[in-house]
Amino acid sequence: MVNEKMYDLGSEPSAIRELFAYGLARKAEIGADKVFDFSLGNPSIPAPDAVKQAIVELLDEPPISLHGYTPAQGTPGVRSAIADSINRRFGMKATSSNIYMTAGAAASLAISINAVADAGDEFIVVAPYFPEYRIWIEAADCMCVEVMARELDFQLDLAAIEAAVTPKTKGIIVNSPNNPVGSVYSRENLRGLADVLRVKQEEFGSVIYLICDEPYREIVYEGVNVPYVPALYDNTIVCYSYSKSLSLPGERIGYIYVSERMPEWNRAYAAICGAGRALGFVCAPSLFQGVIEKCVDVPTDVAAYAENRELLCQGLAGLGYEYVEPQGAFYLWVKALEPDEQAFAARAKEHELLLVPSTSFGCTGYVRIGYCVSKETIANSMPAFKALMEEYRG
Repeated sequence: MVNEKMYDLGSEPSAIRELFAYGLARKAEIGADKVFDFSLGNPSIPAPDAVKQAIVELLDEPPISLHGYTPAQGTPGVRSAIADSINRRFGMKATSSNIYMTAGAAASLAISINAVADAGDEFIVVAPYFPEYRIWIEAADCMCVEVMARELDFQLDLAAIEAAVTPKTKGIIVNSPNNPVGSVYSRENLRGLADVLRVKQEEFGSVIYLICDEPYREIVYEGVNVPYVPALYDNTIVCYSYSKSLSLPGERIGYIYVSERMPEWNRAYAAICGAGRALGFVCAPSLFQGVIEKCVDVPTDVAAYAENRELLCQGLAGLGYEYVEPQGAFYLWVKALEPDEQAFAARAKEHELLLVPSTSFGCTGYVRIGYCVSKETIANSMPAFKALMEEYRG
């Protein structure tokens, strides 16, 4: 017999990816230009030219070394390059010994949770949240505790978080810029969170880790600043991915940074290495470790996403839709036109609009629209959004 927990996960796949698969099939039936697929956070701009150049340069290296195993935690060169970048950008004092290379943010988060958790521990997630957080927490035999963000601005609700922390709390996962809302937690808000966690650590005599999921850090608009959490709270672990910043989602490359400000950080780092070993997440793709070493400070081009954001927001506002204006990432959080967001998403689907209901993200009343698509898709979708609105207005 198979593991029933794993069977359940495999037989009930991600609602987001199911919608994406439906979109592919529907495009084959009626034509790609007639389906408006806003389901998946798949970057729509190409990787920077520097990435292509790095790959070309690396292909001249001996194949055995280029494609061979690296040390389990990553090559010294890329780990040093990342640590140096963190220090330049954020004023930290990281070294290569604080960096563990991973196959993207998913691996980073699964490793980090397993590295610090004991069975029965609790992890707080801030809803709306990326649905896989619950999967990784529960797979570690821990409990996922949902706390809603403040609905007016989708910042952290510090009072609610404080009330949710118990002696069993091992960590809290924060995601800023946020998927699915696009909100960026302010420095004041994050300092408040740090204060809450420090008080609770003192009260319970425990360690509470702040795990930062940061794949969208570089994708922000209008000069918005994303505070660096390790500078505000010592017990911080950063999970980073280049999937969005360098448009490399299929290459699965990222890292974990264990803050050197953490008391006994070397023990936490050893636990990260141990969890990577136990889960089989060792030796991240060697070619792309080399790419990142060469491209660690290559800037992210957000111009296309900014244009899409403006086009989508203006178009939907003109039709009467309500939404949360995103400060970062590439999603629009739109109020459903009826209380049942799943019913609303189903009616949108009848107009070939593929929108993800907020149920997937641990709350009700909204849909997520991913605008990492072509400008033409957004422009051409407006008649469908208009028809949908008119259908509700009668």
